[in-house]
Amino acid sequence: MRKAVVLGGSMAGLMAARVLSDHAEEVVIIERDPTQGAGPRPGVPQGTQVHALLPAGQTQLERWFPGFTDEAVAAGAPDFGRTDAGVYINNKRREVQDPPPPRPILITTRPFLESQVRRRVLALPNVHMEFGRVEGLRFTESSVNGATYVPDGGGEPVEVEADFVVDAMGRSSKLNDWLEEHGWPRAPMQRMPIKLNYASALFERDEAISDEWCVITQETPGDGRVPRIGGVLSVEGDRWLMLVAGYDEDRPSRDTAEYAERCRKYFPAMFGDIAERGRMIGGVITYHQADSRRRDFDTLERLPAGLVAAGDAVASFNPVYGQGMTSAMLHASCLSAWLQTGPDVTATPARAYFEKVRVVVDAAWQVSTFADLGLPHITEGQPRGYRVIRWASNLLLRASMTDPATCRRLNSVTAMETHPAALAKPGVVLRALRLRLLGRT
Repeated sequence: MRKAVVLGGSMAGLMAARVLSDHAEEVVIIERDPTQGAGPRPGVPQGTQVHALLPAGQTQLERWFPGFTDEAVAAGAPDFGRTDAGVYINNKRREVQDPPPPRPILITTRPFLESQVRRRVLALPNVHMEFGRVEGLRFTESSVNGATYVPDGGGEPVEVEADFVVDAMGRSSKLNDWLEEHGWPRAPMQRMPIKLNYASALFERDEAISDEWCVITQETPGDGRVPRIGGVLSVEGDRWLMLVAGYDEDRPSRDTAEYAERCRKYFPAMFGDIAERGRMIGGVITYHQADSRRRDFDTLERLPAGLVAAGDAVASFNPVYGQGMTSAMLHASCLSAWLQTGPDVTATPARAYFEKVRVVVDAAWQVSTFADLGLPHITEGQPRGYRVIRWASNLLLRASMTDPATCRRLNSVTAMETHPAALAKPGVVLRALRLRLLGRT
């Protein structure tokens, strides 16, 4: 390619630009937020909340940026995970510990991690970033050949010609509207209502309060339990980032006293200790996400050449499962795999790319939406056989709390390293059932 344009400079866009740098003479990222430091960006409303880079995502970062983890640690990321796998608590039961991971686990704030990726991408000689608000795409009869944006600060719209365009503009992507305006079909969209409510706060890390570096706790619905998620992560700057989350009408507020009360009342003691005795940095930040959503571009009978979508512009999930950034990494690898087949991107619709992405989306969607179907405020959409699958799922979850082999299998799926189908193998389910019958779960 002569020139490729990436719409959006968030994680999905940065990773797409890295891939395209191997295939295009010039790569232009058009990003609306001129604030590109290590702090939260206005265009990422959830940027201050807890973000997880799953092991599969970290593997992809190392693939595209060799030595990334060591460089991130040198830049301030906590060097945890060499001797401890962290703590996972489900329905007040502590999970059996995995062996220590072979390398540090990258646990940072979203702005820190994104700034490290951005620095590496913009250091590439054929990649640069322009700031402005994208207004639309340029179309020929059979393809997309560029984009139009208004520069930051105003002025006349700028038209950028390109052989290839990547839409990485997130959940609010207007790609379907732009396709429809130019006579192309819209990608069908699926929505899964979740009504998730987040509240997060930063604290100075204090080992006199707790020496744990990572704690994730979950209450699943059933037996009178109210579904809630909590997390305490040790992040750069010797700080804790602590999250508490609920669903539907269970809404954490920005009030610090209410936040501390919620931590003490509904979560393990460590949460209340930090909220009450720790030194908070800034205030409590809240975030609400109404649904998970996916756009199935692979199903379109007609698709213009020169165009793909990536990251949340394709699918965004309930963020408590940490699939977003890792999905963006895997979409980039799908793009690389397709481009390595040598397609004429100006003439060939990227159907093979979207088929590869579909595999990633299906796996993540299956894990997140199946769990969300059990939320009490979701009363429809359960697939055929849901009760049997739910029974088996709960069986595996209980077994994972005490059985290392089941724990590793389940964690490999939630880490997006293994397809969910691996949990449906008869031997896996029978092992969990046998442990249950023996009273070991």
